[in-house]
Amino acid sequence: MWAMKPLTPDQAPNEGEQRRRRLQLLGLNDSEPEAKFDRIARLAGSLAQAPLAMVNFISDERQMFRGMYTPPVAAEENAGLESDGRGIAFDLNNIPEIAREAPVDYGFCPHVVAQGSQLALDDVFDYPRFKGNPLVNEMGVRAYLGTPLLDHTGQILGTVCVADMRPRQWDSRHMEGMQNLAETLLSEFQLRDSLLTQQQEMFAVFDGAPFPIMLTQGPNHLLRYANAKQGASFGRVQQLSAGRESLPGLDAVGVFATMDRAYHTGQTASLAEARIASYDATTPQNFTFTCTPVRLSPKAPVSGVLTVAVNITHQSPAQSEAQQMAAEFTSQVERLGSGGVPGWSQARPAI
Repeated sequence: MWAMKPLTPDQAPNEGEQRRRRLQLLGLNDSEPEAKFDRIARLAGSLAQAPLAMVNFISDERQMFRGMYTPPVAAEENAGLESDGRGIAFDLNNIPEIAREAPVDYGFCPHVVAQGSQLALDDVFDYPRFKGNPLVNEMGVRAYLGTPLLDHTGQILGTVCVADMRPRQWDSRHMEGMQNLAETLLSEFQLRDSLLTQQQEMFAVFDGAPFPIMLTQGPNHLLRYANAKQGASFGRVQQLSAGRESLPGLDAVGVFATMDRAYHTGQTASLAEARIASYDATTPQNFTFTCTPVRLSPKAPVSGVLTVAVNITHQSPAQSEAQQMAAEFTSQVERLGSGGVPGWSQARPAI
C-alpha cells in the first residue's frame, strides 16, 4: 500500500499560497496552454503508452493543465472498455469546461504535491480513499502515475502525470522516465527566472523616473509594477490588485477607460488632460496620461498596458517625452518577452 502524507490544516494554506505566488512570478498561474508543456505531456503519454498525460501546475485555488496529451480513442475501444467494466475511455478535448483546469481537490495530483514524492496507483480501486474521487467516478480512471514538478529553488509547482482507464502496473522504466521528464523542465524555470531578473533590473532604472509609471496586466488591469513617483502621486496599493478598485481617483477621471482603449485596440491611447488630487501636492494637479499596449513579443497579442503620467500643471504638455519613455520601456519588455516568458516580474512587493 502506497503511504500518503496529507496536508495538515495549518500547512496547506501557507504552502499553497507560496506556490501560487511562485507560479504568478513565473507567469504560470493560469490554464493557458503552452506548446513546450504539451510536448512534455506527449512524451509522457508515449513513454507510458497512456491515454492521458498532463503537465499540471497547482496553486491553492485550482489546478491548471498547461500541458496535455489525449490521443484519440477509437469508438470500438471505448465501447469495449464500458462493457467489460474496466472504466470509461475518454478524451478531455471533448469536455472544454474542464479541459485545462480543475478544482484544487480534484484527482490525484494534489496528493503528489502534498507528499512531495512520486505516486503510483496500479489500481485506484485498491485504495478506498480514492474510490469517491471525481476522476474515478466521472472519468473512469483506474491507474495513475504522478511525479512532482520542482523548480530549481526546490519549490514544488505541480506534477507531470499519466493516467489509464484500466488497471496496470507501473514499472521502474515508467517511474524513472517520468522523473527524467520532470527534470527537463528545470531549465525552463531557470530561464524564466533569468529573464525576470533582467526585467527587475530594467524596472530599477524606471524607479527613479520623474513621471508616475505603472504596468498592468490583462483586461482587468491587474497592477504588476509601479515606480516610486506613481506611489507618491496616486498612492501605494497592493500588488496584483485590480486597478479600478485600487485607484478609484484615476478611474474617475478616465485613466482606466483610456487604458481600455489601448488594450483592446493595440494602439497607444492618450488622455490629454485630467485634473486630479495628488498626494504630493496640496492642490489638484493637471496630468496627461499616455497608455501604451505591451506585448511579450512583437507578434504576440496585447498582454497589458504601460501608463506614463506627466504633471503639466506648471508647464507645457510633455507628451513626446512621456511617449518616448513608454516606447523605450515597451521595446525592452518585448525583447525580454521574446525569450518565452508569459508573465511579468514585480519590482516591489507593493505599489
